[in-house]
Amino acid sequence: MFKKQQINQLFVIASLLFGLKTYVIYRFLFNINLENSMQEMILFINPFVTAFFVFALSVWLKSKNQVKYIKVVAVLGSVILYLNLIFYRNFGDFLTIPILFQGSNAKDLGSSVLNLIEWYDVLLFTDIAAIFYLAKPKVGAVHVIEKMRPKRKKLILSLSIVFLLGNYVLAEIERPQLLQRGFDREYLVKNIGLFNFHLYDIVQQSKSKAQRVLADGNELSEILTYIDEETTDTSETDMYGIAKDKNVIFVWLESLQTFVINNELHGEEITPFLNDLIDDSYYFENFYHQTAQGKTSDSEFIAETSLYPLPSGAVYFTHSENTYQSLPDMLGESGYNTSVFHANSGSFWNRNVMYENLGVDHFYDVAAYDVTDTNQVGWGLKDKDFFKQSMKYLTSLEEPYYTRMITLTNHHPFTLGEEDATLAPFDSNSKTLNYYFQTVRYLDESLELFFEELKASGEYEDSVIVLMGDHYGISDFHDRSTASYLGKDEITPFDHIQLQRVPLYIHIPGEEGKVISDIAGQVDIKPTLLHLLGIEGSNDISFGTNLFGENRKDFIALRDGSFIADDVIYTKDTFYDRSTGEIMETTDDLLELKERAQHELTYSDQLIYGDLLRFHDLNK
Repeated sequence: MFKKQQINQLFVIASLLFGLKTYVIYRFLFNINLENSMQEMILFINPFVTAFFVFALSVWLKSKNQVKYIKVVAVLGSVILYLNLIFYRNFGDFLTIPILFQGSNAKDLGSSVLNLIEWYDVLLFTDIAAIFYLAKPKVGAVHVIEKMRPKRKKLILSLSIVFLLGNYVLAEIERPQLLQRGFDREYLVKNIGLFNFHLYDIVQQSKSKAQRVLADGNELSEILTYIDEETTDTSETDMYGIAKDKNVIFVWLESLQTFVINNELHGEEITPFLNDLIDDSYYFENFYHQTAQGKTSDSEFIAETSLYPLPSGAVYFTHSENTYQSLPDMLGESGYNTSVFHANSGSFWNRNVMYENLGVDHFYDVAAYDVTDTNQVGWGLKDKDFFKQSMKYLTSLEEPYYTRMITLTNHHPFTLGEEDATLAPFDSNSKTLNYYFQTVRYLDESLELFFEELKASGEYEDSVIVLMGDHYGISDFHDRSTASYLGKDEITPFDHIQLQRVPLYIHIPGEEGKVISDIAGQVDIKPTLLHLLGIEGSNDISFGTNLFGENRKDFIALRDGSFIADDVIYTKDTFYDRSTGEIMETTDDLLELKERAQHELTYSDQLIYGDLLRFHDLNK
């Protein structure tokens, strides 16, 4: 038997094993961008530092509870790591507190989650097996002492705290004011570690909840002044009122990215119908999605309110009871009948609550459709059946109407039966990317059939048809395969931003088409549609600008703090020439532009967290 005076070896071994596993996940399974040797060193240090602090707390427990504590921490920590890994594989992001409270969505994920699990994931739990084995009383390799001098306990605690502080000091040296960069979760994780990021997130969410309670509307004045001076464009153009009193049919193109438009696979056009539609539409080739963790619900929120989504979670869940100035509300006041068509559960993303608050008159969810084993795939009703079954409702709407239609088939994991696949899959190491092209082609075919239905029913001529990609479909987890398809050696941070472009078509029957190269984003949708419909938006609380106007804002902000301007792209603390992709020298003008973009995100957050629009007369 070991003597009672021997040092507790189990918490040390547990710290080393868990720290090593965490580092392996950081370095090889998360796609974390490392720019220099300092970042590499910090990424290596913080898993061990955090693990040592947490496991070392065991020495303060009674001897009978020490092993139990170490086992529970090892299991719980591994579960948190693995859940983040699964989430990251799909979204290229890390879990946050609001996302955890959106667990009601989990039941609808189904095969999407199963496709994110790899056979080698079982190896990520071998440290737990080792800890449980070494903790057995008969093994003898390690043991838990019954007593430890208070001085030694204090020494261990002091060392663990010093290690944590040292990690943070290095992180601050690498990136000053690190904790003010809450919008960039990757930066926080690679500098302070995933578990410390989760603690930071808990504190931030607690602060955000307090903001609404403490808000009194005084913050509004500065925000409204900014909107009036920087984003509002009241000038009339030749496009003003060109679609007055026309119906608006707005189609959400699930997960469709611009890189497939006018591109080929196996010598075939991936999107032949959408390619041809460019000639008869206003097509925005530099249009960016601006979503965050809320994905499709974020894109809905941005387009309908012209505000930014939150940096964490989904507004549809966290702030569905706020006061908003929405597009459906404004159109409703102008005599429009408003509706949404989506063959999914009405509670998914809390839509049934949020739509009512946004002024949507009718929501046709899955209950309005005949969904069978033969006409559904992946996340639900196939797009061709969705459009076909929607026509009976669409033709019965009182005109003029504004309706949004959200497609489903081109959704991760991009599954499609052989009978529906008209394009052979891509050949790469990413099954996700390989089959993405097939579901994109299916979506393209569905849209062609929908246009034919609209023409046959008589709805086409008197409608404005808007098609918009809602968010990316291929995350940066698949960068290597994406680079292979695009003929690149790698996907750089500059390339990553360019891959956030999604298609935007504004199709007005009888109008000649035009390709527009100006930068644009989803926050611009509301003021643009109001302009086309000839509806005054002088009191519009909007961070977007009319895409046909002359006095447009000169940048597009993304939720992670990146931004795109006419000549520059900023991301990952680096400025790139937008035309060449080359790194630019940082100048005062560029830093001022960066500050404006970040101020805009902050203003939008203040409006939402504080529910500030409840203090504003939206009908003024």
